[in-house]
Amino acid sequence: MQKPIFNGPPSPEEFQRQLQEFMRQHLPSGNVSSFTRPETSDASEGSHPESNSEVFKFDYKPRDVKAYLDRFVVKQEEAKKVLSVALCDHYHHVRLAMDGKAQPNYAKQNIILIGPTGVGKTYLIRSIADLIGVPFVKADATKFSETGYVGGDVEDLVRDLVRRADGEVARAQYGIIYIDEIDKIAAAPNMNGRDVSGRGVQTNLLKLMEETEVPARAPHDIAGQIQAMMEMTQGRGRKQPATINTKHILFVVSGAFGGLEKIIQKRLREATIGFAASAKTAVEEDLVFSEAQTRDFIEFGFEPEFIGRLPVRVVCQQLNVDDLFLILKTSEGSIIRQYEQSFAAYGIEVLFRDDGLRRIAELAAEEKTGARGLMTVCERSFRDLKFELPSTTVKRFVVTRELVDNPPAELQKLLAEHEKEEHVVMRQLLHEFARRFHESHGLKIWFTDAAADRLVALALEQSKPIRDLCAEKFKDFQFGLKLIAQNTGRKEFAIDADAVETPDKVLSDWVVASYRTEITKG
Repeated sequence: MQKPIFNGPPSPEEFQRQLQEFMRQHLPSGNVSSFTRPETSDASEGSHPESNSEVFKFDYKPRDVKAYLDRFVVKQEEAKKVLSVALCDHYHHVRLAMDGKAQPNYAKQNIILIGPTGVGKTYLIRSIADLIGVPFVKADATKFSETGYVGGDVEDLVRDLVRRADGEVARAQYGIIYIDEIDKIAAAPNMNGRDVSGRGVQTNLLKLMEETEVPARAPHDIAGQIQAMMEMTQGRGRKQPATINTKHILFVVSGAFGGLEKIIQKRLREATIGFAASAKTAVEEDLVFSEAQTRDFIEFGFEPEFIGRLPVRVVCQQLNVDDLFLILKTSEGSIIRQYEQSFAAYGIEVLFRDDGLRRIAELAAEEKTGARGLMTVCERSFRDLKFELPSTTVKRFVVTRELVDNPPAELQKLLAEHEKEEHVVMRQLLHEFARRFHESHGLKIWFTDAAADRLVALALEQSKPIRDLCAEKFKDFQFGLKLIAQNTGRKEFAIDADAVETPDKVLSDWVVASYRTEITKG
């Protein structure tokens, strides 16, 4: 077989074709579209990019931010207040820096959120990012490890911001990075040797939280390297900066910090003597974290430098039944909106009564997972209804305390009541059909109880409107009954069960009988 002759480096078009062919052969499920030629910018080489002040605008006040958070997050009043102030301070500084008026020696107000699961920590930060319109990245601290070990690289968080900003590095550089479960990377006390998921990760995060330059493409990112090669080969198109500066990226970390309360209580007890001790140690469990000091976090397992880069401390309180009830009833992000939409997709309306909402809140509180328990209870309560009701003719139902406590029994009751109600409505439609028949043809008909029951049953069996069923079965009655009226003078007729089962035969028998009556009279 003759070997191909090498004629130098391929053209950009040939390189792109070979690359796509390689991707199809080796990555059949991959998306090769991301490696195609980027569109050429219409702007000339001498055109100037947008100024930083045009890229980012911020004119909110702390009260504006808190008012927005109040729409979505219930309780946590102090947390929302502290977050609003810290957020405005940070982004006002960013705006000034972009206008060339940066404050010298400004200390960035990175935030640490403390509180149990399901109290709204993530929701608070995500809502803030939505309000400002900045890219937002969330990750769990447990997935990271010190550089050189198996695990995620903390710098990937910054690169994720660029992806969330649709590749715009300028926008990514004032985004928000949120790291949950930060308490899991606290170094274990009295540990010998290297702590791969503890101090090493804290050290790596330290660099990001201050100011550093992060490569826009990771060394191990093959796709990114190929894209860079293509840009170099083509030599045109808008080029992004090679690095991302973290100076104006706001870092928020959070965790439940189980065990920290014991360290705080111990310090409070040791710091008080005599009568003062009872006052200090009587701090409510929910308020213990508000007494946290830097030394408590250091004893918990954080490096002094790391905890020092998180000057803003926000404590979220545990949610009680009343809080969970308000979340369901008043929050714009209430889970019941999701269930209303789910049922509405099948044409079913749902009305949540207050007693039903409170029962959901009571059961969710027993789950001990905060607002997350609301989803658990709702899914358990509405599972059978979501499965059964779309296949029935039920168009609305009410969520009561009884339904939440015993969904199967209430479902059967709902179906039985609906069937009864449907029978009543259908009988009314039969009376309406008879009335219209009388108005149109001058002949009065009515349905016996047996006939009405049979028509209702047939309409349900055939899933057919009862008006259509009657029109189909009695389509020739107007002619036959008029003939009978001419022969006998009779203008009122009872429709019985036989007429429902075999309408043509019954009508024929009636007509024949009317002629006999006429002959007899004659």
